[in-house]
Amino acid sequence: MLTSTYLLKQQRFGPLFVTQLFNAFNDNLYKNAMVLFVVYSVYNSAAAETVFSGVASGLFILPFFLLSALAGQLADMRDKAKIIRIVKAAEIGIMFVGAVGLTLAWQGALTKVVALPLMLLALFAMGIHSTFMGPIKYSILPQHLQPKEVLAGTGLVEAGTYLAIMSGTILAGFIEVEVAAVLVIVIAALGFVSSRKIPSAPAIGKVEPIDFNPFTASVRIVRRTMQNREVFYAILAISFFWTIGAVLFIQFPPLAKNVLMASKEVASLFLVVFSIGIAIGSVAINALLKGDVSARFSPASVIVMGVMVALFYFVCRAWNASIGSTDLLDIGEFISHPMAWLVLGALLLIAVFGGMFVVPLYAFLTTRVETSEASRTVAANNIVNAGAMVIGSVIALGLSFVGVPLAEQLLLSAGMCVISAWLGWRLWQAEKAARRV
Repeated sequence: MLTSTYLLKQQRFGPLFVTQLFNAFNDNLYKNAMVLFVVYSVYNSAAAETVFSGVASGLFILPFFLLSALAGQLADMRDKAKIIRIVKAAEIGIMFVGAVGLTLAWQGALTKVVALPLMLLALFAMGIHSTFMGPIKYSILPQHLQPKEVLAGTGLVEAGTYLAIMSGTILAGFIEVEVAAVLVIVIAALGFVSSRKIPSAPAIGKVEPIDFNPFTASVRIVRRTMQNREVFYAILAISFFWTIGAVLFIQFPPLAKNVLMASKEVASLFLVVFSIGIAIGSVAINALLKGDVSARFSPASVIVMGVMVALFYFVCRAWNASIGSTDLLDIGEFISHPMAWLVLGALLLIAVFGGMFVVPLYAFLTTRVETSEASRTVAANNIVNAGAMVIGSVIALGLSFVGVPLAEQLLLSAGMCVISAWLGWRLWQAEKAARRV
């Protein structure tokens, strides 16, 4: 993986990498600045906070479910680089709307009537923006990279994405909301500038008519993609993984505040540690596989991830019993707690093994199909992923609604890792069968 960093200096990869960095950074700076402000400054109820976190996640995910088919068709039928530039230009306007919402919320002006709807509208629009970026950031790689470079490129994109998530999350937790309002517009503009350096990636093969009906197009693309057994199991495994991820990410801010009695800066630290872990896992799995696109380490990786989620549950239970004060802990007070490193270590390892599980699966989507169909394959994955993440969000909201404590909800995520391991094993079997043919 370290030797593959030469790709960062190549115009065929570097500008795409930088554009995706700005994309992930801005998504998370905006989303976390909004969610943390609302959780810590607007509501004072664990149930209300979890509901808002779930609604925000659902709004961001919904466009993936509705528009991924159209995004995949456009990416395969049009120049991918041109689409990226159009999407990045739109981001500037979207972030302006979000910035107005953040500013109104900071000033306490019509917070629930105007500011929150504006912020959620911008978040929904960012979901649309990411829906059209999603198929391209992976499907463009086989067009610009050599076959042996695709896994390395996928790993770099994934690692860079999560490092950008980490950076955006850090800023969201440590800067004032009015500063975030300015930064999201600046970063959107920088992303547009970098996108102009991405080389052309025109359509390959026959250009087919585009189906603009989101429902019929989605059904057709998913059905067509699922005929390949390796891709079928890769998509199922990725989707189940993100179901678990949706539950965990919805739980993190309320769990930090109400179970670990931690401030918003500590909540940001959790997301940072998680992002670092994904990046480490992305790098580590490429080193283990040496550029070979394979799922052979995926089942074991997600089983260890499940064990770490269970450990995190027991640490949270023990932590909650040891805290007598109702005051929120700042970072210094949190770190000084004797169990802090167990909390952070468990989170880090959840993410490391999660990254090792999921990164090779994304490479399957672009290497097991014709290059001319790569975008639609990634789009099919995004459609199924979105459905799975919505289910995960509904599960998290439902558990909170019926009164299941936040810490106990972690056990569900641990149990779901067993199903992910089974799907990873099925993919490994399909991979071996394909290699024997």
